[in-house]
Amino acid sequence: RVAPLLKKPTLDPSDVNNYRPVSLLSFLSKTLECAVLGQLYCYLSQNDLLDPNQSGFKTGHSTETALLCVTEALRTAKANSLSSALILLDLSAAFDTVNHQILLSTLSELGISGAAHTWIASYRTGRSYQVAWRESVSAPRALTTGVPQGSVLGPLLFSLYTKSLGSVISSHGLSYHCYADDTQLIFSFPPSDNQVANCISACLADISVWMTDHHLKLNLGKTELLFLPGKDCPFHDLAITVDNSIVSSSQSAKNLGVTLDNTLSFPTNIKAVTRSCRFMLYNIRRVRPCLTQEAAQVLIQALVISRLDYCNSLLAGLPACAIKPLQLLQNVAPRLVFNLPKFSHVTPLLRSLHWLPVEARIRYKTMVLANGAVRGTAPPYLQALIRPYTQTRALRSSTSGLLP
Repeated sequence: RVAPLLKKPTLDPSDVNNYRPVSLLSFLSKTLECAVLGQLYCYLSQNDLLDPNQSGFKTGHSTETALLCVTEALRTAKANSLSSALILLDLSAAFDTVNHQILLSTLSELGISGAAHTWIASYRTGRSYQVAWRESVSAPRALTTGVPQGSVLGPLLFSLYTKSLGSVISSHGLSYHCYADDTQLIFSFPPSDNQVANCISACLADISVWMTDHHLKLNLGKTELLFLPGKDCPFHDLAITVDNSIVSSSQSAKNLGVTLDNTLSFPTNIKAVTRSCRFMLYNIRRVRPCLTQEAAQVLIQALVISRLDYCNSLLAGLPACAIKPLQLLQNVAPRLVFNLPKFSHVTPLLRSLHWLPVEARIRYKTMVLANGAVRGTAPPYLQALIRPYTQTRALRSSTSGLLP
C-alpha cells in the first residue's frame, strides 16, 4: 500500500508531482529484508564493492559527513587559488523507475549469484500496489519497476544500481559525492581555463545518456549550479547548456538541507535556521502555560536545539559575529523552558539544562567527528582528512596520537 506524502508543507497539494510515494510494507516483509540486508552488506563491505563516494544508508555516514566532504574539497581548491563549480543533480522519481532487469544484471556483475540472486529476483517480481488517499483505496496494479520507498532493502539496491554512474563522472575529470539519489559534482580549475563550460556540458550530456539507458530521468529544471571563485579570482557567471536546457550559476543553492553560498560563509543558511527556530519558539510560547517544565524542555530540544545542531560542524572556523544570531536564538530557549522574563541571565540556565553554547556545540561536533576519524569509525573520506602529528624528535607525547 502506497501513502503519498507532501514533500514540503509549502508545496501545492493539488500538484501530484509534489508528493513522495511511501510504501507501507508488512512486518514480516521488513523482517526478511533486515536479514538479507545484513548478509548482503557484509558481502559488499568485505569485497570492497560499495561506492566510497556514496554516503547514503551506510553506518557512520550521514548528510553531515557528505556535506563536510564536499565543502572541504571546495575550501581546499580555494586555498590553492582554484575556482570551483558545484553541480547539484536532481532526479525525477529515481527510486520508482529502477529497471528490475538492469538491477539484476548489476548484481550479477558484483558477484551475487545462485540462490541469493534468485531470491532477490523473486522478491522484486510479482508485486502489486494500491494507493491509499484519505478514506479511499485504489484498485491493485502490477508493480513492474522501482524499489519501494520505505523498504529496508530498497535503498541499498538503489545505490548498487547507480554505482556505475561514478565512472562516467570521473572520466571527465570531475569528482563527485552522493547521498542516495542526490548527486553532487565538483570541478576545480584555474581561473585561466576557458573550457570549463564545455567540459561540464560534456559530462552532463554523458550523465543524461547514462540516465536514459538506466531508465532514470535527469531533471535539468531543478539541477543547480554554484560557482565559487578561488582566492584573488574574479567572480563571473557560468552557464551550462545540456539537451537544449541552460543551467545558470546562482549565488546560493540548497543541498541536503543546508543552503550553500559561493563564499562558504553560510549567511543564508544561518538566516534560514534562525527564521525556522524563531517560528518554533513562537508556537511553543503560545502553548507554554499548558506545559510542564519537563515537557517544554523536551519540545524545545526536539524542535529547536536539533535544528541548531544540524550540520553545525560546517560552521567551524566562522567568526563569532557570523554565528551570533544562532546564539541569541538559543538564549531565548532556556528562558522559555523555565518561563522567565526576557532579560534573565542565561548562563546559569544553560548550565542547569546541560546545554552548551552554540560555539561550544560546534567545537564538540567537530571533535566527535575527528575522534571518529582517528578511531576508524568515520567514513574513509573523513579519515583521509586527518593526518597524525609527526614530531621532529622523540618526545614523551610521541605515542599520544596528537593531531596537527
